[in-house]
Amino acid sequence: MKKCISYWSFEGGLDGAAVYGEVFKEAKAAGFEAVEPALSGAGELTLATTKSECEKIAADAKAAGVELSSLATGLFWETSLTAPEQAVRERALDIGRSLIERATWLGVDAVLVVPGAVEVFFLPDAERVPYDVCYERSLAAIKALAPVAEEHKVRIGLENVWNKFLLSPLEMRDFIDKIGSDYVGAYFDVGNVLLTGFPQDWIRILGGRLVRIHIKDFKTSVGTVEGFADLLEGDVPWEETMAALKAAGYDSYITAEMIPAKEGLIEGTSKAMDQIFSYL
Repeated sequence: MKKCISYWSFEGGLDGAAVYGEVFKEAKAAGFEAVEPALSGAGELTLATTKSECEKIAADAKAAGVELSSLATGLFWETSLTAPEQAVRERALDIGRSLIERATWLGVDAVLVVPGAVEVFFLPDAERVPYDVCYERSLAAIKALAPVAEEHKVRIGLENVWNKFLLSPLEMRDFIDKIGSDYVGAYFDVGNVLLTGFPQDWIRILGGRLVRIHIKDFKTSVGTVEGFADLLEGDVPWEETMAALKAAGYDSYITAEMIPAKEGLIEGTSKAMDQIFSYL
């Protein structure tokens, strides 16, 4: 397994303002092997970024001595694959296609996709989507993106997020199996699941469907978004989680998605991940 950090964890990363060349150098200095870039609404890596510009980002990573793990994006939150308006859903599909294409240009073989949402807690004005409608729209959307992923040899990782959708590992497993593509699997976030379940259960049940792993910590006694915490300061059962990943045969990137950025976060996360990796 390789120690990775999200671009979003760096100052300005959430807005796309962090300079990739500097991010790569900082990550390397802190002891990370890889960085997960993110397709943003602004900055160096957007829907308008060209192939040559993506190749420049990849070259900067190589020069700094870090790998690129996968390509994430937050664009699916406001432009959802399951939105009530068909025009919005079509734009979301376009985002998915662009995400996959730019992953190829960056030289990575996996992308993070938010599969849709029944409700988004941080977008109170967004219209709620009935669960069954969300399910059918999401299934149709991912089936439409699967051939694009197969063509580009880039795996789609569906992330478990706070969207009130795909709420159990059994449902996530069966949803992925209904897609019927080796290029669609799960981007499992350890911290996101702690409010309603146990990461070791999800990992065991998803097994070979795991595409990538995000980690963060969470304090269940808080039980709200304020409960997300620095690594080793919450209630994630790290020994059991790492044992489950090993038993599942997972041997790819473990990406810390620590937000928002703050002083000392990158170095502290790296040290905490060394402790977590020692459980293997």
